[in-house]
Amino acid sequence: MGKAMAGRISQVENSVRLIVLLAMLIIAPIRADPETSLLTWLCVRISPNNSTLFEQILDATLASVVKEVALSGFVTKEQETSTDTTTASVNVLAQCRKDKSPADCFSCIKVAENQIRNCSGVSAIAYYDGCYLRYADSNFYDQYNDVTHKHVCGTVEAADSSSFSATGRSLISDLCKATPRINGYFAAQTRQGPSNATIYGLAFCLRSIQRKSCESCLNIAQDNINNCFPLSDERAMDDGCYLRYDSKPFFPSNATVDLARFLPRGNRASSPKLIIIAVAGGVFLLALLYCLLVFRKQIIRPSQKKDIEGASELRGPEDFEFKILKKATNNFDQANKLGQGGFGEVFKGTLKNGKVVAVKKLKLGHSVSAHSEFEIEVKLISNVNHRNLVRLLGCCRQGQERLLIYEYMPNGSLDRIIFGKNKRLLSWKERFNIILGTARGLAYLHEEFHVCIIHHDIKPSNILLDHNFQPKIADFGLARLLPNDKTHVSTRVAGTLGYTAPEYCNRGQLTEKADTYSFGVVVLEIISGRKSIDLKQPPDMEYLLQWVWSLYEDDKVLEVVESEKEMEGYSEEEVLRVINLALQCIQASVKHRPSMSEVVRILLNEDKIDFQKHLQSSFVNVENKDYMKSNATISVQ
Repeated sequence: MGKAMAGRISQVENSVRLIVLLAMLIIAPIRADPETSLLTWLCVRISPNNSTLFEQILDATLASVVKEVALSGFVTKEQETSTDTTTASVNVLAQCRKDKSPADCFSCIKVAENQIRNCSGVSAIAYYDGCYLRYADSNFYDQYNDVTHKHVCGTVEAADSSSFSATGRSLISDLCKATPRINGYFAAQTRQGPSNATIYGLAFCLRSIQRKSCESCLNIAQDNINNCFPLSDERAMDDGCYLRYDSKPFFPSNATVDLARFLPRGNRASSPKLIIIAVAGGVFLLALLYCLLVFRKQIIRPSQKKDIEGASELRGPEDFEFKILKKATNNFDQANKLGQGGFGEVFKGTLKNGKVVAVKKLKLGHSVSAHSEFEIEVKLISNVNHRNLVRLLGCCRQGQERLLIYEYMPNGSLDRIIFGKNKRLLSWKERFNIILGTARGLAYLHEEFHVCIIHHDIKPSNILLDHNFQPKIADFGLARLLPNDKTHVSTRVAGTLGYTAPEYCNRGQLTEKADTYSFGVVVLEIISGRKSIDLKQPPDMEYLLQWVWSLYEDDKVLEVVESEKEMEGYSEEEVLRVINLALQCIQASVKHRPSMSEVVRILLNEDKIDFQKHLQSSFVNVENKDYMKSNATISVQ
């Protein structure tokens, strides 16, 4: 009798929910916009255990979530079912933007549901302007994974770009500071600049993540979105947050939030008038400073060589005084030396304001062409801005010396982590993030920057790690600055033995696929914990590529993995997929290697990897081992 009564009550509750939902959909305004442009789509195409039972539970759970999310805007649902022989569990999270009407929310989530059902794997994410939907075979609700970050810039530049950019950056900054402090992690606001142009900004995080995760996610989104000013619109998102601005309204006026009371003390604007005065004064001072700099350059360097094609509108790097760098590094004290490579020594320096930097002293010799190329190359790379590339802060010219000032990476270079005396065992997740970040940085250099930059020398010592062990590629764009007397092989080839693509090393043929080859070698080093060339190893393991290839031919390629204990819980299928990708990158034929953008898509499971039998991998044999032992750091340059 009790069970029958409970069943009838449940039926009544479901009926009431359906009636409320239908009423909301009918009453919803006609001008509604569910904003169903697909921003990010991620599918982990690994077949779940007990796939039939998993799919049944997933279908039922998704259907239930789609019905409920329009009522509350946010739903998490976990379902586990067991039979006599097996168990399967499904976790689903759905969230609509808080400013969306129930009708818009329902429409957006339905589109996301149709998209996510195309996955047929253990996990999937569908991210739209108006909503977010994710499922997985394990609990992920409080997790924030930095693997799906993306930003999309508009194409039209805003009118009065200087004031638009200043006002927009101020608005974005306030949104990112305030949103994690607001219950529900949602904020929208409009702001007017000095020219009375209105900017609309909005930020939100998934309600299930922690406040610190929300802050971290929005900080990344802010870095990405600031690259788009003065374009009139932009959006940035990650697996955890969404940030957007536009010169046109995209949310209702009643969705705005008073940010002032959520901002940390010291960041609250005292009044709109003060903001306008401050922005106007800043714009005036910047304009005056720009005029003075242009006037100074015309007088002092009237005959300076023109920039390379496509870089004529780039801004130049900041000029540092030599005495400031000398003081910051304690007169380039060896105690502050971070490392040394083909380009020169690198020192740690602390500027007067407390900022820690890395100062690279270039060895350009007395070549006139190298010094003239310095101005062009440095101006180019100072405009490169990507989270997986070390940022050039400025430069210095002192006599024949040329110095570059970079952001400082506290965890040093990757080679010290995986090969050094105090090496640190990395988990599979950490290794994968380093591989993915490096691939993203190279894809940006090759295809996303306005001119193609080929690195020439990808290796672990040129991959630096920040405080979160996120990788950043160093020394990109500098290969042409090497003096001719630095060559160890005929012709002018920049690279390091063991990482240099054979067609480049042997015939001087250079394309971006040479970087793909080097990347493949580095991936195998990261997975195995072994150097590309290590004469201390047994004879059959001295050359990493030959050793991996022999294991691949014997169907034992998983023996490449360094430490199963440290990487406990990793998916053999995922590791095997990454190893196969590395083998594809080091193919002898350039046309058989993927582009770096294809590599990124494969790593994110957006593209499938070709598991057909690879051709013989390509490598350079070094016959004179005695010479190698006495020249352990030989470079092919």
